[in-house]
Amino acid sequence: MRIASKIIKWFATLVMVAAAGLAAWLYFAPPALIRVGSGYAAKIVCSNVFVAGRDAKQVLADDVQAPGHPLLRLMSVTVDESAGTVRAGLFGVFGKGLAIAQQGAGCTAVPDGDIAAARLAAVPAAPAANTDALWPEGEKVDASQDPAIVAVLDDAGLAGPGMRAVVVVHNGRIIGERYGEGFSAATPLLGWSMTKTVTAAIIGTLVGDGKMSVDRTGLFEPWKADGRAAISLADLMAMSSGLEFNEDYGDVTDVTRMLYLEPDMAGFAEAKPLAQDVGKVFSYSSGTTLLLSRLWQDAVGDPAAALAVPREKLFGPLGMTSAVLEADARGTFAGSSYMYATGHDWARFGQFLLQDGVWNGARILPEGYVGWMREAAPADGQYGRGQLWLRGPEGGTPEGQNPDTGFDLPGDAFWMQGHDGQTVAIVPSANLVVVRLGLTPSKLHYKPQAMLSALVRAVQ
Repeated sequence: MRIASKIIKWFATLVMVAAAGLAAWLYFAPPALIRVGSGYAAKIVCSNVFVAGRDAKQVLADDVQAPGHPLLRLMSVTVDESAGTVRAGLFGVFGKGLAIAQQGAGCTAVPDGDIAAARLAAVPAAPAANTDALWPEGEKVDASQDPAIVAVLDDAGLAGPGMRAVVVVHNGRIIGERYGEGFSAATPLLGWSMTKTVTAAIIGTLVGDGKMSVDRTGLFEPWKADGRAAISLADLMAMSSGLEFNEDYGDVTDVTRMLYLEPDMAGFAEAKPLAQDVGKVFSYSSGTTLLLSRLWQDAVGDPAAALAVPREKLFGPLGMTSAVLEADARGTFAGSSYMYATGHDWARFGQFLLQDGVWNGARILPEGYVGWMREAAPADGQYGRGQLWLRGPEGGTPEGQNPDTGFDLPGDAFWMQGHDGQTVAIVPSANLVVVRLGLTPSKLHYKPQAMLSALVRAVQ
């Protein structure tokens, strides 16, 4: 019995030592997957608390865990509203995810923990929204009483699972809107990759000012010594740079590493080598859009002045008072992924594109620029030259097939698309813009083309 007791004690001690060693390893040198998960949790909760005004526990339960990865179910967060910080980790301890609120610029992921280096100069505050005038001048809506339109908007199957906002604009006015439980016309919502199209528009304003050219090559000094010297701004815009970049989500890949482990996202993307011939192969890459952000901010020159450009050049003139473009921990806007805006403001931007870059009679984008954005990218017939899509979301479409097959859509329709079911559809021939925002993972195979085609029929 004494021998058995000693063995049990020895084994228990061994287990405790092993557990302590594992805990120490996870704490001091957590694997990249845990760091990505904790960084993601901190960033998403931070933006939704400090930008959208939502409850942290609800965001953790719904938004953070939406991808379904089992690791995310074990994340805990701590919100310090007075300090403007959110910390996250596996069981609240491992991973050390950190995000900070920025004045006028939403939240920033701080993977290296250096809050001082991540702090931005204050971004100009947006004016208050006009609640007295009809949209787009203000926020009032004169909803259509047409039963055909009402029927489409009340059809949960057309709106799709996880819908948070649907806004329909016809002939320049909002004619109908619907919101998911807990959301309203005043809730800023994340557009994910729809932000890429906004980045293209910001670049357009600087092209109009003569500060940028889409034909420019030799974009970064290290590139001038190798084949990357041939990459043009237009190649980056059309997702045909040839740069190596893995856009897969759900694990530690280039895109998740860039967004949640790298304080200098653009620097990470800039260091990528060539993997394909420049301009010949379409390869969707959030990294190339971070490079575009870095390039346009460098073109402005002064870093503080660059932070003010989105509001001064675009959001302000369009009346997008809720729009917030977020930056990385070194001051580069994460123009691939991180813009929050209400459904009304996403609709303003869609209407702006429908109007060829003109707003209230003033030309904001160069004449012909939106048309150029809508031209098919040379390396892919479904993507445009200017960070937008010429077809709707794939939603489980077999590889190689047009995702719009089977839907009666006008040939001039084009789309902004974002992760988890974010879309803005623009149909110039029908004078129609349809915003659909939500939390709808791709595994659900939702396709907003059905709702769009029904609305096209309803307004004709």
